[in-house]
Formats: sequence, C-alpha cells, structure tokens
Amino acid sequence: MLTALAATPGRVYSRYELINQVRGYEFPGYERTIDSHVKNLRRKLGPDGARIVETVLGVGYRLGWSRDR
Repeated sequence: MLTALAATPGRVYSRYELINQVRGYEFPGYERTIDSHVKNLRRKLGPDGARIVETVLGVGYRLGWSRDR
C-alpha cells in the first residue's frame, strides 16, 4: 500500500483504488478493510505515521510526506 501511495505523492486515492492497486484485481471484500491496513501502516511508520499517510475526508488517503518537511 505504501508503494501505491508513494508512486504519486500528494494524489488522493479512494479506498476502492487502493484495494485495486494493492490486490491487482477486483476485491470482493468490504472496502473499509483498507482503513485497518492504513491504521497498521501508520503504526509501523511511527509517531509521524498520521502525517505521512493523510486522510482526506470523504475521499480517501494520500501520501503527505515530502522531503522539504
């Protein structure tokens, strides 16, 4: 998932788009599953995890980290 977000930093991906990027096909499961994966990814990234993987309310997620921060 981090690779998918990092491919285009700043671009907002919907949950549906992230599932398809990560799985590579139509995922028959519940799309809110991505929220759990984002939570785990943020935890692994440490204290700045929420700043690195940002939530865009009503849309999805984006990679918010840049080198100049």
